[in-house]
Amino acid sequence: MRRGRGVLGTMATTAVIAGTATATSRAISNRGDARQAAQQQEAAAQQAAFQSQAEMQQMKQEMAAMQAQQASAAPPATAPSTDLTAKLERLGQLKTSGVLTDEEFAAAKSKLLSG
Repeated sequence: MRRGRGVLGTMATTAVIAGTATATSRAISNRGDARQAAQQQEAAAQQAAFQSQAEMQQMKQEMAAMQAQQASAAPPATAPSTDLTAKLERLGQLKTSGVLTDEEFAAAKSKLLSG
């Protein structure tokens, strides 16, 4: 009489254990890949947001430089009301395009109207 499982029983047990280990390893690996992909997506989104903020800041700086240049330039020969209208229209365009926030627009508008 034999005792134990024998060669075939031992091979079958080994095959089940190996298959389970392989499946577990793949599941863990796939979970890691998904986590890594999500982290890469989040990093890309943060980089895009940072670039947008940098571009917005650059636009504001350019606008401030243009305003400073216009303020230091000799006054135009046109009538003051036409100049004021043109400046207000330009402010409206900057606000519509998203370069100016509502607060910045209101401040610049009141500065133009009071000065």
